[in-house]
Amino acid sequence: MLGHRTLNVDDYIAILKRRWWIIAIPAVILPIITAGATYFITPQYQSKTLVLIDQQKVPTAFVGPVVTEALDSRLAYMTEQILSRSSIEPIINQYNLYGDEHLSMDARVDLTRKAIFIEPVQSSIARSNGLPGFNILFTAKDPHTAQQVCAQITGLFTGANLKQRQASAEDTTAYLQEELDGAKRNLDDLDGKISAFQREHAGGLPEDESNNMSIISALNSRLEATTGQLQSLEQNKSVGQTLLAQQVESGPAPVSVSQTPQILQRQLDDLLAQQADLEAHYTPDYPDVKAIHRKVDDKRKEIAAAAIAPPAPVVAPSPNRPDSANVVSLRAQLRGLDQAIQTKHKEQDDLQAQIRSYQGRVQASPEIAAQFKELTRDYDTAQAFYTQLLQKKNASQMTTDLEHRMEGETFTVLDPASLPADPTYPKQSVFAMGGLGSGLALGLLIVGLLEYKDTALLTERDVWEFTQLPTLAVIAWSEGAAEAKQPGRLKRLFGRKPPKDLLADASG
Repeated sequence: MLGHRTLNVDDYIAILKRRWWIIAIPAVILPIITAGATYFITPQYQSKTLVLIDQQKVPTAFVGPVVTEALDSRLAYMTEQILSRSSIEPIINQYNLYGDEHLSMDARVDLTRKAIFIEPVQSSIARSNGLPGFNILFTAKDPHTAQQVCAQITGLFTGANLKQRQASAEDTTAYLQEELDGAKRNLDDLDGKISAFQREHAGGLPEDESNNMSIISALNSRLEATTGQLQSLEQNKSVGQTLLAQQVESGPAPVSVSQTPQILQRQLDDLLAQQADLEAHYTPDYPDVKAIHRKVDDKRKEIAAAAIAPPAPVVAPSPNRPDSANVVSLRAQLRGLDQAIQTKHKEQDDLQAQIRSYQGRVQASPEIAAQFKELTRDYDTAQAFYTQLLQKKNASQMTTDLEHRMEGETFTVLDPASLPADPTYPKQSVFAMGGLGSGLALGLLIVGLLEYKDTALLTERDVWEFTQLPTLAVIAWSEGAAEAKQPGRLKRLFGRKPPKDLLADASG
């Protein structure tokens, strides 16, 4: 009555007691069949190797790695590279993989790719890259072929990692070298521009401003001294002309012109001009400055002594006599004074021209300073960029040398490719368990179908569910009658009388 009413545990136990052999038969036969089928399936052998990832030997604080990409990303890239047709096809031809199946090369390549499996090894210990290693597995029909192909694929991974890191380091170094050469050319160009600018504006650069002001101050001092000397010479010339006129009119002068107070004053003015020039360039302790101070003091004493001395007597010259020696001397001194005056005028003009030149430099200094600052700012920027590139290039070169010496991050084969002793597929235990499960499922399915088709009323609950009437009496089971009317076993399994007939038989 399965499906006609709700069953309880007792009903299920009763069904199991009646139908247990239907469940037991497939549960016994199917495991035997599936286990025996393994002898007709081509076995598959799986070889396995463990590759550990060794970190860089030199601390990264001294030599930084060039490859900063995450290791799992690089491993995925290398996997796709190794699983490419160009890498797989030579292995297929070398070991004649799937050659007995008469497949195209594309199909053989696809099967080989499916036979390769990369299994990352996750460690519970924290690492910088989070991936201490990975397993490489390859499945083939022959254990030796599986081992050899697995070892060759492992070699492809280790070689690809080394080649990739070396190529990355070399490419980085080459790129930085090109950038460094360009930065050096730019730096040389700016250096040439600065040199040309300095030559063009020599003396007018910002660092020359204080020197120009000092020179202007010294030139002004020299100009003042020259102007004073020029005035003194002109005064001496006027005095000499007056004395000459007196000598010509009245005879020789009683006093020598070289010893007049005017001559002494002119000599003092010359000494004062020399003193001002020396003090503008040297300190008071300089020997020449001290010497000029002594000369000035001596000349002042000489002028004071000449002012105190009495004048010499005047002798009237004869008008018919030739010029006296004093007249000749005065005229020679006047000629010398004229030449000295001309020299001082020229010196005065030169000093004024120099002062104007230096004043022009000072006035143009702000504009020149702005242009020079722009050049030096560009030069400093280029210099900093060049220095930064040089440091990066040197670091990259060290990393490249480290990779060539194979002291960077490397793949180390910890467990070589294994030689499988037992096939990974098919496994008799797995197939037997699968057959057992399938047999149990099939038996339960058959029992369920039979119970669903069974319309016999076996218990009082069945009668109540079918008639909705209470049971008045229960007729005992008669073995003889049951055996006389019992049909064949298969008929009893798959055929049942209607409930009404069964009730009529029971009442009879």
